Amino acid sequence: MEPKHRTVLTLVTKLSSVSERIRTEALSELREMSKLDPETRPMISDSGAIPYLAETLYSSSHTSQENAAVTLLNLSISVKEPFMSTRGVLDAIAHILSHHNSTSSSAAVQSSAATIHSLLATTEDFRHVIGAKREIVYALVDILRSHSSSPARMIKDALKALFAISLYPLNRATVIHLGAVPALFNLVVKDGRVGLVEDATAVVAQVAGCEESAEAFRKVSGIEVLADLVASGGSSMRTKENAVSALLNLVRCGGESVVSDVREVAAAVVVVDGIADVVDNGSSKGKNKGLELLKVLFHESGGFSNSGWRLKPLISYELVI
Repeated sequence: MEPKHRTVLTLVTKLSSVSERIRTEALSELREMSKLDPETRPMISDSGAIPYLAETLYSSSHTSQENAAVTLLNLSISVKEPFMSTRGVLDAIAHILSHHNSTSSSAAVQSSAATIHSLLATTEDFRHVIGAKREIVYALVDILRSHSSSPARMIKDALKALFAISLYPLNRATVIHLGAVPALFNLVVKDGRVGLVEDATAVVAQVAGCEESAEAFRKVSGIEVLADLVASGGSSMRTKENAVSALLNLVRCGGESVVSDVREVAAAVVVVDGIADVVDNGSSKGKNKGLELLKVLFHESGGFSNSGWRLKPLISYELVI
């Protein structure tokens, strides 16, 4: 057995020690090893560390929680299959996330949310499994509800986790039913931190892509908020692109009544210039979605010209539907 593997096995064995000091030292060393030497991650997993790390998330010690959560995050990058097949690990992550306002360390909550994103960002097969863990989804939404008292990094990682969960279409209804839409729009409207608004609107764009979104968005004046974001000169380009994508997903999934609502709000808010800005200056995906949204808005009015994005003269931007 090579020295590195022997060291890992020794440290993992210490995780079951009756001595809290020995367990704490072993956790700290495994955290550093898994961070600095990716080659050790499969060794740590194969040595049986994941069940011990998951159990440690229930510890009352914030230091132990944090060390275990960070180590699990590092492992999730390299050994996703063994991670997901370990019994109880998702329940332990749900526990940490659910107690973000009480017994959980902020750093452990942040790392646990980042672990969800790590597991799901590139692996489609896990998205329906984690989406079915309602405790995880609800806890992530609850972190957004507490945005005024939560660290920005924790909110950002919760948003990234919800984004990854929402990449699976059948999860979007669950995310909506667990209260994500009002939490997201409250964050967008009341939190001025640009990076958080950008990430929140990215999740909004994802959850807009299901039939359940139309009613949920109506309850929070979501179409109006998105239109304001597109029209506002203070919005970043990424925020504008996300808002355009959300409006487009709404009209794709919501039927003619939603199309009518979007047209009405777009005319009242003078949102066309904002969409045009995305078409002119946005990413390639943003340009395409902006063009498609313009076609939806002007389909019946004859106000859209396919020669570029340019609009036929509509000085007041009044749409005649």
